[in-house]
Amino acid sequence: MDFLLIRSKRKTLSLELKDGGVVVRAPKRASKKAIISFVESHRDWIERQKKKQEERRRATENIPPLTDEELDRLKEQAKAYFPERVRYYASLMGVSCNRVTLRFQKTRWGSCSTKKNLNFNCLLMLAPAEIRDAVIVHELCHLKEMNHSEKFYREVERILPDYKVRDQKLKEIGPLLTARLKNRQRLSEKA
Repeated sequence: MDFLLIRSKRKTLSLELKDGGVVVRAPKRASKKAIISFVESHRDWIERQKKKQEERRRATENIPPLTDEELDRLKEQAKAYFPERVRYYASLMGVSCNRVTLRFQKTRWGSCSTKKNLNFNCLLMLAPAEIRDAVIVHELCHLKEMNHSEKFYREVERILPDYKVRDQKLKEIGPLLTARLKNRQRLSEKA
């Protein structure tokens, strides 16, 4: 099986499917034999993921792309929504952040930097408010725990007891939201 190998200072092997191809991340000292064995032992998982990705691509290829006007409107809505809700939940949780940045992203809904800066995806404005708030709380909880440990999720669920339901909804509708941006890019690449 073909794959792209990326070596780094990491301690473990990992697999990722990107644009239909397999990416293996490996420690610098991992042997080629160990890497190939790792990939082969995950062949079924790789095939299932490729199938899921293809099904998702087919299901989303006809979703209308975002227009310039829609992008502008979403950005304006996000500018009004996120800072206010971040302040609300930060106060409730007893944390504070520095900057709140808004972007259009294909793979991330939010992030929190070690400098206490929060980033949110403007595409979330296409999702229901309870999903947007779940992403906000998730990122604010990183100000207390910069990981995804059990302690981190206990804090998230302390603020939003139904967090798992909200997170599952985002997983379900997320590909439909990002497809609007991806389809826009596909159109511009064809032009």
